[in-house]
Amino acid sequence: MTGNIVYYAIVRDGDTPNQPSGLARRTFIPEGRLDETLRSDLSWERDSAIYEWERGEEMGADLIEVSEAEAQELIERFREKWGEQG
Repeated sequence: MTGNIVYYAIVRDGDTPNQPSGLARRTFIPEGRLDETLRSDLSWERDSAIYEWERGEEMGADLIEVSEAEAQELIERFREKWGEQG
């Protein structure tokens, strides 16, 4: 299933691809596409960010495709960052 998931770093003003504001993923499933973003509790929730970005809608962020390995590194950074806040 790994080849069926595309990850995106969510980059807002002042962010870098290595230090993004968030993480999104698109999973290709038999029914179509499932778009989600990572929440602060580290669960994935359906979200329209990828769709809006593809359509060129103004959402105040850019999405940059990252590898699965890069996504896992970002998840670990978010775990540390968000764990400190809670």
